[in-house]
Amino acid sequence: MSAPRTLVVVPTYDERESLPATLAALREHVPGVDVLVVDDASPDGTGEVADAFAAADPAVHVLHRQGKGGLGAAYVAGFGWGLERGYDVLVEMDADGSHRAVDLPRLLARAAQPDRPDLVVGSRWVRGGSVVNWPWYRELLSRGGNTYVRLALGMRVKDATAGFRAYPADTLRRIDLASVESHGYCFQVDMTWRVVRTGGHVVEVPITFVERVAGVSKMSRAIVAEALTKTTAWGLAHRGRQLRALVGGARRPARR
Repeated sequence: MSAPRTLVVVPTYDERESLPATLAALREHVPGVDVLVVDDASPDGTGEVADAFAAADPAVHVLHRQGKGGLGAAYVAGFGWGLERGYDVLVEMDADGSHRAVDLPRLLARAAQPDRPDLVVGSRWVRGGSVVNWPWYRELLSRGGNTYVRLALGMRVKDATAGFRAYPADTLRRIDLASVESHGYCFQVDMTWRVVRTGGHVVEVPITFVERVAGVSKMSRAIVAEALTKTTAWGLAHRGRQLRALVGGARRPARR
């Protein structure tokens, strides 16, 4: 049986300094995968750097987008590109070095297990997972945010905001990608929730997350606010459906 055709989607915006190391690490640790760099017209020339790698390596591809459209839109565009070309597994991975290529083989191996999970998440917050060089407030924000997601949506996933993950193509085909409008951390929660809500099986594999050493973090108050607002709305809608189902069941007459 041949290995699944795997595409690693790497969105970029001003990642000229970090992208070369990320691509080199992927070639070293997972030489059998293809890579798609989705660049949002980076002012620092990241797109040109990616083009140079693509010219030298047929397994590296570049999708240029017209302007900064956000992380979620970049991933959706990358997924669409990969699905059109028949890839079996599509991976999300940051360009800044925070997601280690050395961890990717374990995610891919878990995705290929007989139980065929619908989503494999590289998790910081399961046993064996960890973060490196994070200040205490970043860890508090991430842990607190994930706790809120679990309480609001009733999901058991411990790291729903994680951006290092592997999707079987069939999972993405079942999701209405055209309706996904979330960005940042909210995009990861949105996609996880869509898988769970349709009865999908999500598994978490421990990874080591390393804070970037080059470039500038894209984290902002707007990203946090979007995640909080949308998660709250989804949670209220979910609990409302549960309540209506409970009330409806209670009103049904007993069978004789």
